[in-house]
Amino acid sequence: MQSENSIYNKKTHGMDKFLYGCIYLSAAIAVSVLLMIICYVTVRGIGSVSLEFLTTVTSARKGTVGIAGNIVNTLYIIVITLVIATPIGVGSAIYLNEYAKPGKIVRIIEFTTETLSGIPSIIFGLFGSVFFGTTLHLGYSLLTGALTLSLMILPLITRNTQEALRTVPDSYRSGALGMGATKWHMIRTILLPSAMPGIITGVILAIGRIVGESAALLFTAGSGYLLPKAGGWLSKILQPGGTLTIQLYLSSSKAEYNVAFGIAFVLLVIVLCINFLTKYLAKRFDVTRMK
Repeated sequence: MQSENSIYNKKTHGMDKFLYGCIYLSAAIAVSVLLMIICYVTVRGIGSVSLEFLTTVTSARKGTVGIAGNIVNTLYIIVITLVIATPIGVGSAIYLNEYAKPGKIVRIIEFTTETLSGIPSIIFGLFGSVFFGTTLHLGYSLLTGALTLSLMILPLITRNTQEALRTVPDSYRSGALGMGATKWHMIRTILLPSAMPGIITGVILAIGRIVGESAALLFTAGSGYLLPKAGGWLSKILQPGGTLTIQLYLSSSKAEYNVAFGIAFVLLVIVLCINFLTKYLAKRFDVTRMK
């Protein structure tokens, strides 16, 4: 027989039902808002998306409207920013988590990282324009935009890597060191592979922020939309270039709403792909699930 005090015999109070209802209602509202945004942008924008729209640039002489140049500029910004920020972010996290002794310096570094993550992007844009663009004479260029975005996503990569390293059991560390491995060998062969799902998640979330950023890039990268000339793919990084979000802003400000919603639909697809890629890679590199 079940005890009278068993959890199976406890009655559900009215307040519990009310709170459960509030929780489910909140979840339903969140999902509904997401679905409404997806449906509205899809309905308004999918008609403007075509092969020509994705593979050409806007030209009054040729009578074409396209975003190929903006897509290329976005890819440039993503690659350059990750090349700069990922090694620094992961290296900083390894130092803070594995080498630095808890103390005032570590607290200052962590406080600085958290402060950086809370600074509005427009301030990063102003700083990047003055420091990278004017002081370093890089001007309006993709490199200026990438350097600015590197500062913005650095806290995101650092914090995610730290959290990923903290989830690795201490027995992995003591076991590797007990077998005679050096600390760096232990970090390289044991900790980093074990923390790889979290690190990859942080990097891909950083890509999502890069793709969606506009304010900082408007001050640093400019709004060029032309494709790089043949043989000029490397020199393109020193030239102005507007990403998809910049072109979206410019199109909407000129009341070109068909183009704006077409770009919004492309961005929405990219963001959804990034989220699915995050889940796939996190599972793919999760060594705890590998047999």
